[in-house]
Amino acid sequence: MSGRGKVGLVLSGGGARAAYQAGVLLAISRLLPEPERNPFPIICGTSAGAINAVALAAGATNYRQSVRFLAQMWKQLHISNVYDASLTYFLKTFFHFGISIATGGHGWRNPKSFLDNAPLRDFLARTMPLDGIQHSVEQGALQALALTASCFSTGMSVTFFEGLAGIEEWTRHQRIGVRERISLDHLMATSAIPLIFPAAQIGKLHYCDGAIRQMTPLSPALHLGAEKLFIVGLASQRPDGVERRAAGYAPTPAQIFGHLLNSVFIDSMSMDMERLLRVNHTVSLLDGYQELCAQTNLKQVEVFMLSPSKSLESIAYQYAHEFPPVLRFLMKGAGGTRQRGMTLATYLLFEPGYCRALIALGYKDALNQKEAIKQFLEL
Repeated sequence: MSGRGKVGLVLSGGGARAAYQAGVLLAISRLLPEPERNPFPIICGTSAGAINAVALAAGATNYRQSVRFLAQMWKQLHISNVYDASLTYFLKTFFHFGISIATGGHGWRNPKSFLDNAPLRDFLARTMPLDGIQHSVEQGALQALALTASCFSTGMSVTFFEGLAGIEEWTRHQRIGVRERISLDHLMATSAIPLIFPAAQIGKLHYCDGAIRQMTPLSPALHLGAEKLFIVGLASQRPDGVERRAAGYAPTPAQIFGHLLNSVFIDSMSMDMERLLRVNHTVSLLDGYQELCAQTNLKQVEVFMLSPSKSLESIAYQYAHEFPPVLRFLMKGAGGTRQRGMTLATYLLFEPGYCRALIALGYKDALNQKEAIKQFLEL
């Protein structure tokens, strides 16, 4: 391997699935010869991955301590820390939707979303040491942190970043990079899944989940100076036998919505990975042709990607009983508690049993590839 390159960590979104990332990051602390030293000078996150990214960046001066904090946060998380799942809330919301539809929006304003994530804002305000980001930069433990959100007003994919003074903003087709001090508003914006959670406001503009319209999720890390990419994806393995058993059955509402969430959170990452691999192959063909190399700005980017080795749907199926009673009733009615409809649950089940199982899986998956990871991180 030639030269030590700056490693950019890319944490994709996926709701409760992001607990898996905490397990991977925790395992990496075991592989480091200096567990306190942050191996990822550039950290990029989207949606729930952005929450992990902020926690890691804010504690970058002591990597082992920050990942322990992150894992502990996920292990103690409850749905009540993320969104309101009370009977009172759902009765009020259904009544609100009904009146709004029946009156064409005149009797009562249209609802902002199906779920209320005000508890998440309160939880992050209590737990996220946002001031630590700038401290990590000043101490040389972090080069840049980036969070991506999608702007309703402009249609742009906006990457907000905080980091070293020399990093410049960028503008590309339908995507921009903007230097701003990362705040709680940015965290709420990048994790605001449309329809499920309300849009978040930054300045005068409204934003939703960064995975929406993010066609190149790997590019922010490269713009910030990363030379290698370590990606923790959240694409789930297909549950054994589900396709065969489901044949001939119409999809349930939960299946349909889970399918849409997969298309938002997983497909763009897969396509960007394919694009990057094609670029790497093209550049490799130019080796030995200096004149041609000089005519292109393309360069090879070494990539390591780690994703769950087991079906997250199967794991969620084991812990579906952890849903609060009202939500369990609604999920059952929508077909979201059957094994073939568990995809939606993998995103919404913010409960200790499920999150701990994902952390354990991430930890195991990383240690199973410890030699490859150590080689990639040049440890």
